[in-house]
Amino acid sequence: MSKADVEAIKQSKDGLDVWPDIERYAADGYSSIDPADFVRMRWFGIYQQQPNEGHFMLRVKIPSGDFTSNQLRAVAHVANTWGRGIADITTRQNFQFHWLRIEDIPPTIAHLNAAGLTTVGACGDITRNVCGCPVAGVDPNEIYDTRELVRQVTAFFLGNKDFSDLPRKYKMSISGCAIHCNQPEINDLGIQAVRRTKADGTTEIGFHARVGGGLSTQPHFAQKLDIFIRPDQVLDVCRAVTEIFRDEGYRKRRNHARLKFLVADWGVDKFREELIRRLDWTPEPALLWAEPSTVQQDHLGVHAQKQDGHFWIGTSVITGRVTGKQLQAAADIADKYCSGSLRTSNQQNLLFPNISSENLEAAKAAIRSAGFEWEVTEFHKGAVSCTGNEFCNLAITETKAKLREVVAHLESELLWDEPIRIHLNGCPNSCGQHHIGDIGLQGCLARLNDGTQVEAYDVGLGGRLGADSKFVRAISRKVPADKLKFALANLLRAFRAERIEVNGKPESFGKFVDRHTDAQLGSFLGLDLLAQDDPNWTPPPPRSHGSSDAE
Repeated sequence: MSKADVEAIKQSKDGLDVWPDIERYAADGYSSIDPADFVRMRWFGIYQQQPNEGHFMLRVKIPSGDFTSNQLRAVAHVANTWGRGIADITTRQNFQFHWLRIEDIPPTIAHLNAAGLTTVGACGDITRNVCGCPVAGVDPNEIYDTRELVRQVTAFFLGNKDFSDLPRKYKMSISGCAIHCNQPEINDLGIQAVRRTKADGTTEIGFHARVGGGLSTQPHFAQKLDIFIRPDQVLDVCRAVTEIFRDEGYRKRRNHARLKFLVADWGVDKFREELIRRLDWTPEPALLWAEPSTVQQDHLGVHAQKQDGHFWIGTSVITGRVTGKQLQAAADIADKYCSGSLRTSNQQNLLFPNISSENLEAAKAAIRSAGFEWEVTEFHKGAVSCTGNEFCNLAITETKAKLREVVAHLESELLWDEPIRIHLNGCPNSCGQHHIGDIGLQGCLARLNDGTQVEAYDVGLGGRLGADSKFVRAISRKVPADKLKFALANLLRAFRAERIEVNGKPESFGKFVDRHTDAQLGSFLGLDLLAQDDPNWTPPPPRSHGSSDAE
C-alpha cells in the first residue's frame, strides 16, 4: 500500500469508526481483515507485528506516565495472558505489548478499559499520548504539577472526531519539570512551566510553548513561540495549535506531513499570528528563556519528595523491556509502599513514588527482589532503544538485545562515573531517539567482502537537549553489529585520553565531540584495527567533511 493511499483510506472511513470491524474480524479470523483496516486499526493502538503473519503489537496510553497499581495489574494481565509474558515501556511513557492475535484484541482492550486505560489514539494520525514529568506532584524542584492539565488535554482530544484525521501523528508534552525531562524540544507542541515576578512583586506561574519539533529521518528542534500562557489557557492553546496542523498541515507526501515542516516553511512569527487568530484572547509575550543544562534528563535514584518524610525511587529499566511477572510484583509493591501509585518515564524507566521514610529500606528490598535497579552504571542509565526488527516492520536491525550487549561490554571494560546516553535505533525513523544521544546508533545493513549481508549501525555523536541542543553528527557508516561494542569502547577510551579541561573541569562528551572533526572522531572508533582481525570486512572510508568548533 503506497503512502498516498493513507489519505484516501482516512477519507473513506474515520479511523475511530473501525472498532465494529475489529470485533467482526476477531470473530471471523485474520484472513478476513480488509487491508485498508490495518491502517485504521492504528487509531486503537494496533499495528501489525513483523512478519505480518497474524500477530499484532498493541500500545496503551499512560498520560504523563501516571498510573495506579490496579492499572499496572491490568497491564501485567495482558502481558501474561496474551503477550507471551513481556511488555515494553516506550519513549512516550506508554506500555506496548506483542504477540496478540486478532481474536485477542477485543478482550485485551476490554480488560484495559475496565481499569481506566485506553488505547485510543496510541497510534495513527491523531493526538498521541500526552507526555509529562514522571515525578509531577512529588518533585520539590518542580515549577507546577501539570498532571491535571494533562488529564484535561487528554480528555478533550480522546475520541474527538474534530481531531481524528490529522496529516500525521501529533505529539504533545506538558510539564512543570525544572530540568525539562519531557523533552519539549522534540515534540510537535511542547508546553513548559515558567515562573515570573510581576510588577507588584508577586510571583506568577505560567507556561511557554514551542512548536514543530520531531525526529524521524529529518529532525527538527521545536521553535519557541513568543507567548506566555496561564494554566487555564493551556487547553485552548493545545486546541488552536492542533487546529492549525489539521487545517494547514501538508498531506500530499507522508514523509513531509509532520507539523515541523509547516512551522519551518511558515516561520514562527507567522505561526504565532495564526495561533492568536484562533484564540479569543491575546497572549502576553514570553519571558526570557532559560534552558536547563542537564545532560541526563531523568529522575533515577532515591530522592526526597516535597512531601515531608517521603521518597521516590526511580529505577533504570534498560531498553524498557519488562516481564508480566515483574509488573505484577511492581503493582504489589505500589500497594504496600507507594499509596498505589507508579510512574513511567519517556526514557523507558519505572518510578516508585510516595515511599515513607520508615518503609524506605523495606521498599528498596522489595523493588530489588522484583528485578528493578537504580544503583546501576551510567551506561545502563543512559540506554534507550526502539522496538527493533524483533517485532517492528520498519526496523532493519535488532535493537534491545544488541544494546544490552553493548552496555554489558562497556561496563566490563570501563569504569565510568559521568552521564553518557547511548540511543540505539533499528532504522532511520528514530523511535529510539538516536538523534539526541551522546552516541546515536542507526540500524542499517553492511555487505562483507564475500558478499554476505549483515546487520550494522551508523554511528552519530554529540546529540543533546537543553541549553546547547544539537543533533548527532554522522561519523561512521555501516559498522557491523558484532564490531559495535568494541568500536564504542575504543571511542570512549580515546575520549578519556584526549579530553581537555575547561574552566578547571574536564570537558563533557558533547564538547569533546564539538571540538573534533568527523574524521578525527571516526579514527577514535578504531575500525582499522578491528578490521585486522576480520579479513572479510573492510571499513568504509572515513568521513572527511565536518569541522570542529575549534577550527
